[in-house]
Amino acid sequence: MKFYILGKNMDVSPALDTAIREKLGRLDKFFVSDTEVHVTLSVEKDRHKIEVTIPVKGGIIRSEQVSNDMYVSLDLVEEIIERQLKKYKNKIIDKHQSGESFKRDYIEKDYMDDEDIRIVRQKQFDMKPMYPEDACVQMELLGHSFYVFMNAETEQINVVYKRKGNTYGLIEPDI
Repeated sequence: MKFYILGKNMDVSPALDTAIREKLGRLDKFFVSDTEVHVTLSVEKDRHKIEVTIPVKGGIIRSEQVSNDMYVSLDLVEEIIERQLKKYKNKIIDKHQSGESFKRDYIEKDYMDDEDIRIVRQKQFDMKPMYPEDACVQMELLGHSFYVFMNAETEQINVVYKRKGNTYGLIEPDI
């Protein structure tokens, strides 16, 4: 794997560079040898953020993690990418139409036995029409990171969600 490591607002120490290459180097069992791995590190106050992007034919594999320690963020990002690769192997390969970005062992191994997708809980609830701002207030009161509601203006199902920096997002259907 070819690593491209960039530090924003910080210098990448040799120890951190080595840790990144060792930790993310474990992913080489999934990819062909000339696969590029783009790693961006940044620090803002106590937020140590690592973004890993791996371009593959037809798309990208990406994860971003934040913690109070860069090494913890690195551990998290490696775990998540590996779990995604195992969990969604069939979808990844089908979507990219060929496995030329991936090693044959990865393509041939069936990982879904380990982690089948299961719905373990189902909820039903009444939807009163409300405005997006009211939905945000309701979401905050419930302590959730998203809230599904019927928009009083459009009479369509919408979702509000909490974004980084204490801002909110609104998802509307495109009909």
